[in-house]
Amino acid sequence: MINVIPIRAFQDNYIWLMRDGRNAVVVDPGDAAPVLEYLRREGLQLAAILNTHHHADHVGGNAELLRNYTVPVYGPSQESIASVSHPLSEGASVELPEFPARFAVLDVPGHTAGHIAYYGANSLFCGDTLFGCGCGHLFEGTAAQMFGSLQKLACLPDSTMVYCAHEYTLSNIAFARTVDPDNRDLREREARDTAARAQGLPTLPSTLGLEKATNPFLRCDSPPVIAAASRAAGRPLADPVQVFTALREWKNRF
Repeated sequence: MINVIPIRAFQDNYIWLMRDGRNAVVVDPGDAAPVLEYLRREGLQLAAILNTHHHADHVGGNAELLRNYTVPVYGPSQESIASVSHPLSEGASVELPEFPARFAVLDVPGHTAGHIAYYGANSLFCGDTLFGCGCGHLFEGTAAQMFGSLQKLACLPDSTMVYCAHEYTLSNIAFARTVDPDNRDLREREARDTAARAQGLPTLPSTLGLEKATNPFLRCDSPPVIAAASRAAGRPLADPVQVFTALREWKNRF
């Protein structure tokens, strides 16, 4: 079984490091320094870099890591990332001879136009698309694209471990509680995640089942979420994309 380690970077980023034996793969290394420190301390050999999208806090460490290790860099084919050696889009997969897991590539536009995610070994590395109890900002894509991307992820097994790239969970829960205040699963999640953060522990990974039970952006067909989004929009909403759009605009102001 692959062991996944969170490496903190910047204010709230997580660089995810997968290790198996003496080999490691890093996902979205925005900063090389903490990754290099971990690899050297643990005596690990870097086998590959996986990027989900082009933002600097996800790819900024690529160049320094490549000065220390000669490894393939996988990333989205529809985005410009200078260090990517293996451009990917949906239907492709990542298989490494040094590493036992195979990762399927999913196109998940919305946060950026060419954002991708990696799914394998019951794990989803989704960058800034799906967050703990939230979703990413729409910097380049449309609300309809992000809704479609989230629905695609929601089709994965409920047991899927969700490894997103930022510790935004508690602020996202505060918004979700405003949208869906009577959701018992959400109240229980808030208590657990608040306790975890009080101990300095990550709220991540979550599971896709937990996200589907508590994340309003995956619950656009839920009557309480529809009602709350309709109130925020000032008009009745029925179409799930309209509900999602109203939620995202509301969250931007929250």
